[in-house]
Amino acid sequence: MAYSIDLSGRVAFVTGASSGLGAQFARTLSRAGAAVVLASRRVDMLKELRARIEGEGGDAHVVELDVTDRQSIKAAVARAETEVGSIDILVNNSGVSSTQRLLDVDEGDYDFIFDTNAKGSFFVAQEVARRMIQRARGAAPGTYTGGRIINIASMAGLKVLPQIGVYCMSKAAVVQMTKAMALEWGRFGINVNALCPGYIETEFNQHHWDTESGQKVVGMLPRKRVGKPEDLDGLVVLLASAQSHFVNGAVVAVDDGFAL
Repeated sequence: MAYSIDLSGRVAFVTGASSGLGAQFARTLSRAGAAVVLASRRVDMLKELRARIEGEGGDAHVVELDVTDRQSIKAAVARAETEVGSIDILVNNSGVSSTQRLLDVDEGDYDFIFDTNAKGSFFVAQEVARRMIQRARGAAPGTYTGGRIINIASMAGLKVLPQIGVYCMSKAAVVQMTKAMALEWGRFGINVNALCPGYIETEFNQHHWDTESGQKVVGMLPRKRVGKPEDLDGLVVLLASAQSHFVNGAVVAVDDGFAL
């Protein structure tokens, strides 16, 4: 018997949706039936993605979002709920990195990474969860209560890698943040889980894997391969669905075994 997951009637808010994994997550959730809200600073790229999703028969909407600005977070979430409906699913995907040794990190470098990866992700989740909790308490309209929050951490939050130490620290913070949110918000029917992708080929790094340094990394991997964005599709849809109601506070490595 075939098994399928249907997200029809659900609204998914995806941060960092303009490219890479964020764009893939948005398209995947749309194909599963969700109305998707595409959020990022790069509005032009969001509009291109919206056109592709609509061309596939999906329902997509664009909001401008800077996760390092709390007022921008509040405005983007409010606009999404006004124009599309109550947010049922959050994919907390925005993230940045830099490559340098720890002794070369200055305050600006540190803040650049933590303001987006840890602080920004926290306040996006807080704003969405606040509204989910209000619905659960009957203080805000909406027939569906509870929700799904999927924080995109990283294998680097589980395994320290050279020259991206601050990034590793920030993603480890996302892992602990996920557990804290799951503990506090679970009683309101909100399931909070984290995905920790390993090395994934995207449009930004696809040429790197053919270089000498890229091949050196591939040689370190258990099965000598990097992943594709679609390798995360099944987990994202599952964690966004009602079928994941007993999965809360999970930290799932999707790294082909590299962090073992």
